Amino acid sequence: MKAEERLRYYASIFPVVEADAPYYYPPTEEMAGLWVNRTPAGFTMNIKAYSLFTNHPTRPDSLWPEVAEEVPMEHREKRSVYLSHLPEGAVDESWELFRRALMPLHSAGKLGVVLFQFPPWFRPSPDNRAYLKTLQRRLPDYDLAVEFRHPSWLVEERRGRTLGLLEKEGLSYVCVDEPQGFDSSVPPVVAATADIAVVRFHGRNPVTWEEKWISAAERFAYDYTDDELAEWVPGIRELAATSRETHALMNNCYRDYAVNNGRQLAALLDEGLQPDAMKEL
Repeated sequence: MKAEERLRYYASIFPVVEADAPYYYPPTEEMAGLWVNRTPAGFTMNIKAYSLFTNHPTRPDSLWPEVAEEVPMEHREKRSVYLSHLPEGAVDESWELFRRALMPLHSAGKLGVVLFQFPPWFRPSPDNRAYLKTLQRRLPDYDLAVEFRHPSWLVEERRGRTLGLLEKEGLSYVCVDEPQGFDSSVPPVVAATADIAVVRFHGRNPVTWEEKWISAAERFAYDYTDDELAEWVPGIRELAATSRETHALMNNCYRDYAVNNGRQLAALLDEGLQPDAMKEL
């Protein structure tokens, strides 16, 4: 199947999808327009924010041409570019190009959240808290969600401050299910801090969780059991009762694990659930 056929088929079964490709290469308005045309009314697309905006190493060849021209000479030959390498004008231009690219989805009512998944080295600090406060100003038209990859944001003595900051800034906290017992393990905290609540299932594979030289599919290779998914049913229903929408998304992108687990979770949530209160994947 071609990409268009895959998306049309997928959208005939599930009401929401997370597009991770924009993390690697920023989307264009033309691509967003194709996503709109290839999906039915009421379909929702969550977009993973471009790596440049989440303090991840970014491929220089993924930059917009007009932004690449503004990279200082001392950084042009490096393997990775960071937002801090760009002059202020290029930073502003990058945000605006990304915002405009997503406008077709937003205008069609199909844009869910823009997901900012921060790396493990993004930890609580005055600078990082200040950066979180800039996100809504950069993308004022959109719903934004934040996922942390280091547990220091959610330790008991800091949890209230973190969630309070997100709520004050109108940013959705992303609840996660992932392997526990590692320095990078974020606890499965259930909290809604904005109109859209989000839960992402990364699997529980302890063998691959911190492996460095494997693909994303291998890292998240985990097939949930019904009992494991059922653990989340009370929490997801709690989120659905306190938010406008709740998105439950499977990131265990190995073989057909995600779509099968998505259907399992939907079945577990089906009993007594208001149809417009939940979008399950």
